[in-house]
Amino acid sequence: MAFQVIGQHETDLEQGLPSNCYMPDGTPAYAYTDEQDTEGVAIRKTNSVTGAAILQELLKYGNQKKVTEIVGTYPSVDLNWDTVRLSGKVMLPRGQKPKRLILVSHYTVCSNGEAPSNCFSLEGVLVQMGYGLIIPDYMGYGITRDSVHPYLVMDLTARNVLDMYFAVKPWLKAIDREPEHPEIILMGYSQGGANTMAVEHLIETEYWAVEDPRQVKIHRVFAGGGPYDVKATYERFVNTDTASYPVAVPLVVQGMIYGNKLQMNMRDLMQGWLFDHLDEWVNSKKYTSAQVNELIGTHVTHEMLTDEAMDQKSTKVMELQKAMVANSITSFDWIPEAPVYICHSIDDETVPFINASNAKSKWNNSNITYNFGHYGGHVQTCLRFIYSVQKLLEQEEEERRQYE
Repeated sequence: MAFQVIGQHETDLEQGLPSNCYMPDGTPAYAYTDEQDTEGVAIRKTNSVTGAAILQELLKYGNQKKVTEIVGTYPSVDLNWDTVRLSGKVMLPRGQKPKRLILVSHYTVCSNGEAPSNCFSLEGVLVQMGYGLIIPDYMGYGITRDSVHPYLVMDLTARNVLDMYFAVKPWLKAIDREPEHPEIILMGYSQGGANTMAVEHLIETEYWAVEDPRQVKIHRVFAGGGPYDVKATYERFVNTDTASYPVAVPLVVQGMIYGNKLQMNMRDLMQGWLFDHLDEWVNSKKYTSAQVNELIGTHVTHEMLTDEAMDQKSTKVMELQKAMVANSITSFDWIPEAPVYICHSIDDETVPFINASNAKSKWNNSNITYNFGHYGGHVQTCLRFIYSVQKLLEQEEEERRQYE
């Protein structure tokens, strides 16, 4: 019941990012520019280096251009906490042991083609620096694509992610590819940013003790653009009557209802036209998030949600918000212990900046470095986030070399 390989291939980053690499908005990474404009809404540029330029910079770090991608399955749990097999990908520098493992929680995807086991995850550029990546698909993607994804259900998704690490670790040892350093790095952006903090919480509350046979040692944590406060995110959708990333609206409603087994009908909260297309557009996993947003065709929240769902004092919304609070990492009775780097753009149009400011207020006494600024939109900031991780890891390696 350990990690079982079902496929393997090699990617050469000398040729650039492959065509199956996607941005957080569901567009192909190779086609990304800063000139995109949808329905007259201008995409904000970064205050210095453009997103397209950063995308090129991501490919310049390190000299391990050959990436071995291994797809496999591993045991975890489903919503009923029954055993289930999930899938994901391991990315390694070809022919060598990785310096350290990075456990990645990926950003929001809609199509199964965007799931890590079926694409080249953007974070995979870190393999160039000699790191190994473990990237789970999440429940509802990969080999469980026929299941509904429990969007933003933190305890389950964190468990699913950490279980892949537990399965892959002995497998790497068995094939003589275990990392040089045992402490792991946690990393994630957007949905993955919030889940990365949930994974840290899970480790530090259940697998932090020295006497635990499955003790996990965290080296560093990198989280960017995350919905750490799901309730605040939903409130922003309603109060501004705007959702720049439209698919997030049905994903949040469905995730909270389905993932928390709430006894309510989604038809009462979602406009009929959207509910009628939910299975085809979202749950079929046929369309990328960019395509689903185009199919939805509106950024106006009340055109997607019913009057009852827009009323934050309605009985159903209050019940929904209880689930949101329960799945918001900022509501957990916990303060991070490992060193954390949190990045968020004040201009983020997809995951409101209030998530980051609430996280800072909650964790003001923690060992956390905050990087907030006018960095443009959600996608551009993702590139800046990964670029920052590269720079910070390079700086760390340089400091270590100076002391050796």
